[in-house]
Amino acid sequence: MSGDTFKNKVVVVTGAGGGLGRTFALAFAAEGAMVAAADLNEAGAKETADLIAAEGGTALGLGVDVTKAASLDALVNAVKDWRGRIDALVNNAAIYAGLKRKGFEQIAEDEWDRVMAVNVKGAWMATKAVAPVMRAQKSGSIVNISSATVMSGSPEWLHYVSSKGAIIAMTRALARELGGDNITVNAIAPGFTLTEASLGLMENAAEYGVTRGALKRASTPEDMAGAALFLASPQAAFMTGQTLIVDGGRQFL
Repeated sequence: MSGDTFKNKVVVVTGAGGGLGRTFALAFAAEGAMVAAADLNEAGAKETADLIAAEGGTALGLGVDVTKAASLDALVNAVKDWRGRIDALVNNAAIYAGLKRKGFEQIAEDEWDRVMAVNVKGAWMATKAVAPVMRAQKSGSIVNISSATVMSGSPEWLHYVSSKGAIIAMTRALARELGGDNITVNAIAPGFTLTEASLGLMENAAEYGVTRGALKRASTPEDMAGAALFLASPQAAFMTGQTLIVDGGRQFL
């Protein structure tokens, strides 16, 4: 992109304290966006904002719990007070790090509920919080982060796979509900990506699944940034309800 695609635009990224979320935040800032980096880990969110500022960008780091309406309302109010608008939301916050593979019978009820609360309810509530701002503007873009595990049906991961499948369904339904206000809703389904969380899941993570892809290399967080930028940009203004699989050609649908 040109480096100023998102000039004067305000982008909210949840789960921006590290991993993919930080990469998304930095990528939007590099394209001229003013970025509200939000995370349950407020220190991580502020660190992301500081990294953007160090590169000459404009950012705000905020602590937010995406499972709490009051916390999300405070986020939206803070961003409105800061810049007066919200042009894009990247629903990236999710529980992934720390999950252990296990058969579905071994998943504890409270673990299932926690994954669903953050990964599914959190995306719904964040969208619910920003929608009035976008509707008033008659414009906006929402980018949801799903996972290519939905397409592969990755075993011993049922709560995570189910939550990310719900994100695809939510993307389609929200596209119908918000389209009349010129708000697009799309999703990205990343393949196995070398974030800090993924590297902690297994030994030799950099080799995992590489031979199954058309592109014979591991995926990095930066590989996902272009899809997010595209879906939130004017170039994707007539695209909604879609899910882009970004996995180096491991799956074709």
